[in-house]
Amino acid sequence: MSGQQARQREAAVQGFGDLESVVMDRLWSWDHTATVRQVLEDLTTERRLAYTTVMTVLDNLYRKGWLTRELDGKAYQYRPASSRQDYSAELMRQVLAGSGDEVATLLRFVDHMTDEEAAAVRDALRGRRRTGRPES
Repeated sequence: MSGQQARQREAAVQGFGDLESVVMDRLWSWDHTATVRQVLEDLTTERRLAYTTVMTVLDNLYRKGWLTRELDGKAYQYRPASSRQDYSAELMRQVLAGSGDEVATLLRFVDHMTDEEAAAVRDALRGRRRTGRPES
């Protein structure tokens, strides 16, 4: 991902709109690229949408840096630029930054973790201390 795409995405992390969320959910769950037509056909099982509506949503997500695309003949093939977990982590980072007291908010969040979640965080922090950088 280019630096410009990363900056665009960071600015747009505030959350997806309703249709953007549905489209991203589909693309994250598929292990392949998808055209506008493929996304439209999948979505029309739940709601009636115009081809141009889906095309606009995919183009908007591409311009925001959430999707990559490659021209394949006359149609673009779209794929998420990052994972669902990356998106969720960026949303969490934004919420913490806007909380007024990041540490207090984070500690309150930790208080509500399950034992398994807390163990996973401890393991990740141990790995981070060992390497001196976040694990990917």
